[in-house]
Amino acid sequence: EVHGVLSEFIRLNPRAWAPLVSTWAVDLLGQLSSKHAGRRVAPHSSSLNELLQLWMSCAATRSLMEAYSQCLAAMLAWCPDACVDALLDTSVKHSPHFDWVVAHIGSAFPGTIISRVLACGLKDFCSHGGKDQGLLVEKGSRVPKIGSVVGILGHLAAHHSDSIRKELLRMFQESLTPSTPLSPTSSSTSWEASPQLRRAAVPFLLQLAAMSPNLFGAVSSELVEMLRPPVLLQLQALLQGLPREELDNMLGLAVHLISQSPTGGARVLKFLADTATPASVIISGPTPSPHEGVREGCDRLLQMLLLHLHKLVFNRSDGAEVSPVSSASSQPQRVTPFLEELRSHVGQLCAETLRLERKRHLWLHQLLCLLSVYGGPSVATETLCQLLTQARNPEELALAWQLHTTLSSCMAGLIPAAVAHCVAQIHTHTLAPRQLRQLLLNLAAAIQSQDEERKGAAGAHFSMAVQIGSAISGHLHDFGPLLLHGDSAVSHAAVRLLSCSPLPRTSSPAHLLLLSRAAVTHFFLALRRRGDAKKVGRDVGQTGEAVSCSVLLLSRFAAYSPLTLKAILQQLVEGALHKGNADLFGGQIADMSGAPVASPSVSPDLGASLLDINCRFGTTVNFSGSVWSVFHAGVIGKGLKVRTAANLPDPSAVIQVG
Repeated sequence: EVHGVLSEFIRLNPRAWAPLVSTWAVDLLGQLSSKHAGRRVAPHSSSLNELLQLWMSCAATRSLMEAYSQCLAAMLAWCPDACVDALLDTSVKHSPHFDWVVAHIGSAFPGTIISRVLACGLKDFCSHGGKDQGLLVEKGSRVPKIGSVVGILGHLAAHHSDSIRKELLRMFQESLTPSTPLSPTSSSTSWEASPQLRRAAVPFLLQLAAMSPNLFGAVSSELVEMLRPPVLLQLQALLQGLPREELDNMLGLAVHLISQSPTGGARVLKFLADTATPASVIISGPTPSPHEGVREGCDRLLQMLLLHLHKLVFNRSDGAEVSPVSSASSQPQRVTPFLEELRSHVGQLCAETLRLERKRHLWLHQLLCLLSVYGGPSVATETLCQLLTQARNPEELALAWQLHTTLSSCMAGLIPAAVAHCVAQIHTHTLAPRQLRQLLLNLAAAIQSQDEERKGAAGAHFSMAVQIGSAISGHLHDFGPLLLHGDSAVSHAAVRLLSCSPLPRTSSPAHLLLLSRAAVTHFFLALRRRGDAKKVGRDVGQTGEAVSCSVLLLSRFAAYSPLTLKAILQQLVEGALHKGNADLFGGQIADMSGAPVASPSVSPDLGASLLDINCRFGTTVNFSGSVWSVFHAGVIGKGLKVRTAANLPDPSAVIQVG
């Protein structure tokens, strides 16, 4: 009866009764929820579905809930903030026992509750912040209702995440546009009409995102796409009027959010790097050059992010220094979601770093160092291998040496692990021929730098070159088959690497024989390629270098041990006496009588073959009076066989080969 009377009062005169009844009903629901929360029958506060079913089975609480819903529906047209504000106040007093009421009301009025909860939370955030503008974003404990806002939106996110995302993005957009009401239906107390609330909207959203990772994840992907140059200029104009301390607090909060973002880290990093890159650097893609003030702001934000990541990486074991040498640490390591996601983008980060754009490659190289320390030996090895594979000149290759210099202080055995990783990629055919060639050339350049560095003071570069040479010497049998690679550029790079790499102190006879045979075979292939290049008039610089490297490799193998000397001499003699290689050393292919065989282009086709005639001898009827018209001197009736002049090779080339 009481419920029916109250319902009739609200229906007949909502402006008079709805505010009173809504405040009384929601306060009474909060008191009942807290008073009976400790009873055995009541389920845990985290089980919202069970709590909702339990309380809605009670006639009294069900009547109170229906009365409040009727008041809220009546007040939506003229004063929704008062009703939602009472809901927030009660949620602050009786949370978490009151969450089931919020969940039920939010499910019944999702659009209204989401927008009004955010508006009420923004007003309370601004009023508790201070006398000026209330932007103390770092002290969320001083804003009592923001926790309730986070809780309510968290309950609604399960079924209304899309509405929450749209409302958060709308609030961000409206805070940047001129101070005009969003629509004619907006009330006079709407936050869009207040300049003070509009200035506080961005800090409020940052604080919400910091308190609820789910809310941040719902908007982070679209927020980056929204930050175009016009929006960035509006955001800069909004933040220019803030005091320095409050602006630093906002930047620190943004850095914290980026570092704790589990998704979209690569996109955020690319956006910051593109926007912070100086205007003199050409940015790939249609992105226009940002405003100087925006660029400086992103530059500062990126520097703060790198510093924050540095602290997280080197202090994640309760203050102990990180030791990536051991992959399995006894102490639990703190997880940094931003770096966790970037572990799968090492190749792209290395490619961007090797572009050597001013400032940009320094930021990315520092990030690669932090990512290598954070990820341990596996990520560090992958990063170094990517740099060795993708570097195309000495300037780019120097970034790999800088990475090793930085990591060598906290990580041992990085070079041998990187070489072993490269060998594994060769065995699994992971690298394309062009990448394989570049890797071999870069390794050879690293070893050859020993001679240059040995002349001066021994430094980190010289130490790394020695380590690379030592690591490759243990894998010569893995690089040996590349001498016979189908791509001549890869085989050339392989012989260049093997000709300058140190030989191991000990090696198995099987490996030595395989390397010797591959080296001799490559020697004859290199001679053939140089000869073919001369015939067609191409530049013989590369093929000549391949022959020189092959000769150097054979001489080093021959001096290594008596076994390799004997094997190389034997295979060289066999190869030189082979008919197919006779022309490489000034010889000519002769027939059975010792006469040189003319090439098909020199000797005319007489239409008869002595071989065919001899094959038919004895198999055909020899009629009397018939004669054999074909014999070794020619064909009867067609003259003697044409004697071709011997095509003698260039003596200087033969002497050079010898």
